[in-house]
Parts: sequence; C-alpha cells; structure tokens
Amino acid sequence: MPGVFQVGDDAYEAFMGRYSRRLAPLFAGFAGVRPGERVLDVGAGTGALTDVLLERGCAVAAVEPSPSFAAALRRRLPQLEVREAPAEQLPFPDGAFDAALAQLVVSFLTDAPQAVRELGRVAGRVALCTWGVQEVEMFAALGRTAEAIGVSSDVEAGARRYRTLEELRELVAPLGEVESDALDVTASYSGFDEFWEALARQVGPAGAWLASLEPERRAAARGELYRQLGSPSGPFTLRARAYAVAVRRA
Repeated sequence: MPGVFQVGDDAYEAFMGRYSRRLAPLFAGFAGVRPGERVLDVGAGTGALTDVLLERGCAVAAVEPSPSFAAALRRRLPQLEVREAPAEQLPFPDGAFDAALAQLVVSFLTDAPQAVRELGRVAGRVALCTWGVQEVEMFAALGRTAEAIGVSSDVEAGARRYRTLEELRELVAPLGEVESDALDVTASYSGFDEFWEALARQVGPAGAWLASLEPERRAAARGELYRQLGSPSGPFTLRARAYAVAVRRA
C-alpha cells in the first residue's frame, strides 16, 4: 500500500511501535535465530526486529522500501547494512543469509508470493508474521467505530490479505514444511488522549482512514471510538495477536 507508511519514525513508534517492539522478541524466538547467524530483516521499518536480532548476536542486514524509515535506521544504527528496496526485489545474491524474517510486512506487499520466493532465494530459513484484524483490539474497535458512524467499515482496506494463519501457511507452503504459531502482546496507553493522538498521526491504513474523514465525521469517530474502547478514564491496555509461519528450505 504505497504511501501509508511514508511518515516519520516517531509517528510510527507512537502508533504501532508500542506493539511491534513487544512482538519482535517473540517472533525472533519463534524463527529460531541464533548468535552468529546472518539474518535479513525485510521491511525493517523503524527497527523493532532489527534491534532484537542485534541483541541476539546476529549479523544483520535490513531492507526497507520507505525512504524515511531507511534514513532513520541509518542514523540510529550507522554500522547496519541498510538497503532501500522492496521485498519483491531483494538486492542480495542467492543463499546470502541463514534466515530472512519479515515482521508485519506481508499484508502490505504488492506481490506477496514473489516476495516469499525472494526470501526463499536469499535465505535457508524464512519466517513471516502479521497481525490479525479482529484479534487486534485496536483494529476491531476501529472497525466497529467506522460502522457505527456510517462510513466504510474496512479501516484496513487494501491490507486484508494474509491476516489469518491459514493464508500465511498457504503463502509459504511452496518453500517446504511449515511451522506456525500465534504470538500475543499487549500495549499500554496513559489515557484515551494518547491513543487518539497516536492514531491522528496518520500511520498505516487506520491513520489514512481517519485522515480521510471530514471534521464532523472525525469528531463523531473520536467519541464513538472512546465508547468502543470502554470509555477509559485513565491508563488502559489493548491486546493484539500476530500469526507467524516459518519454513526451512529443503
């Protein structure tokens, strides 16, 4: 989905980083990465998974198509090899990595099957994970809000594919025997104002949906979303589930 992640890294961190940074250690553990392995982080974003891979002693390279995210990675991790490229065209030779991981990427790819072939081409082990929709309390509440105020209920429009374990398993099955799991995290907010401010920074499909609303509709969305989240009067947490699959190439 071109454009929906052309935002500053601080905006992404406020909106989804609080989830993806909790997910990254679980995903790296599921993928079975080990110290000394050469690992490619595909769609590295602001580096949530990259940081975990480095902490685990891996030799890491990152691929990221967003110029702003790639630049932020280079500034924060100057020693890191960062390539600005899409997952469908990885700029590495065959078998360059022990493992290639893609966290929260596949639903937004133009050609996911081609990207999976590329991951399998450059690495002996491939792992993907992606959020569910109804399994992520934030997304579910946004969907109910959109329906309640009478606008399109698909706040993740264009990013609905590969949101289930079955779809992910089918996607990577051509590479070999598939392992899978569900990975659960929670994210904390100091209050509803913090939640709304993060959403209003227009990150991803949900942020784009909010930005598309006229002021009157946006005000209605704020009130309805507050109600859908249980009208929190102080700090609260939201749950999210990601589905993960891994394949070791034969």
